Amino acid sequence: MLGNARVMKCHRQDVGGLRANGFTKALPLHNERSRRASPVVHAERRKATALMVDGGVLARKFGAAVGHVSLVGVLLLSGGVSHARMEGVNKPELLPPGPVTPVIDVAGFLTEGEEARIKTRVENLEKDTGVKLRVLAQNYPDTPGLAIKEYWGVDDDTVVFVADPNTGNILNFNVGTNVDFRVPRSFWSKLSGRFGNKFYWTDNGEDVAIVNAVAAIDNCLREPMGRLQCNTIRGELE
Repeated sequence: MLGNARVMKCHRQDVGGLRANGFTKALPLHNERSRRASPVVHAERRKATALMVDGGVLARKFGAAVGHVSLVGVLLLSGGVSHARMEGVNKPELLPPGPVTPVIDVAGFLTEGEEARIKTRVENLEKDTGVKLRVLAQNYPDTPGLAIKEYWGVDDDTVVFVADPNTGNILNFNVGTNVDFRVPRSFWSKLSGRFGNKFYWTDNGEDVAIVNAVAAIDNCLREPMGRLQCNTIRGELE
């Protein structure tokens, strides 16, 4: 499994082998019957609401808050509407040949210049902050899917950003636990709402949405931690 991660989103989706649940949080148990439940029952409920992706099964979604996620494959978390379940995909043949790259564009959304610029930005971000931002542009079912887990070595310091127009909201994220501690939970929903909504990327292009999202993540992770951290979504092509 990919390790624990916090995720954010507003709907459920299974793309590239991972059912994506948008921003989700486990709701508190308010009724009297729930309060009297045994510790074992509460433990099972907490377990059931954890976002676990193992063999394509994801049992928790994103909401106003964020949940824990174990990632296997391409986990899509976005702010779009609910979609039908997509079957899992595992196509390592779609991975690029040669050295490992932090940016994979199997959908052809990015120009060569945009891809190179994003790659440089991502590499500098990892060098300066230790956060591994990984970008996959896909058009389901044309995606490496589960193959990206091992290819990128996704861990608690990794943010997997999957751009896929089939999810409605094109911005989808899997956020590692260590990154979640550093970034306000509201940031990801604001980012999806700003650059990921269908009106934005259909008017401006998928590439513009991707470039701006990468810039916003980079800017956020470089801000000092505090009450106003990542409060403003700052893209690049604005």
